[in-house]
Order: sequence, then structure tokens, then C-alpha cells
Amino acid sequence: MGFLSENLEAFTRSLGQVDATLAEQCPIDKKTDELLRFALSIKARSKPCVRKHYRGSVNAGASPREIACVFALTMREAAGADDCWTHSVIGDLVGAETGGDCGSCS
Repeated sequence: MGFLSENLEAFTRSLGQVDATLAEQCPIDKKTDELLRFALSIKARSKPCVRKHYRGSVNAGASPREIACVFALTMREAAGADDCWTHSVIGDLVGAETGGDCGSCS
């Protein structure tokens, strides 16, 4: 039993209800669902979730190329977002040379 389930049982029970509702009502096919969860797990930097959803993607019929594409897209979007966000944070500190547009946000 985990820390939250030991100390906030009603909360963890409600998460189970959310999961059940998603499983019942989500119109996304299993392969797409697992690929999305794989990408989100990469962004969250959750090793167990990345492993779980990699396997889930394979088991749902995703090809190595499809998984690699999702992996690459996740890395590209993360890099672009980090680049754009950092430029917006330091833009006024380094002057006009950073510009208002971020070239990597394509």
C-alpha cells in the first residue's frame, strides 16, 4: 500500500473512479492511448510509466517506427518548448537580439 492510499484512501479511490470512467468513455483506440501515455510519461520523466506504456504500445500493435516517431516528436516538442520558454524568460535581459518570435516553435 502506498503513502497516499494509507493516508488519503478516499483520494486514491477517486483516482480509480477517474481511470474507470476514462476506460469506459474514451473514444481513443488502445494503440493511440498507449502512445499518448508513452509521450506523457517521457515528459513526466517517470521511468516505470515509460516502461509500462512502451510495453503497452507494443502490445497494442504499435510498430517500432511508430514508437520511435512518438519518442522523437516528444523530444522535439520538449526541446522547442524549452527553447521558446527560456527565450521568453531571458528576452528582456539579453535585449532585442532574441526577438519576439522563437524559431524552434514550428
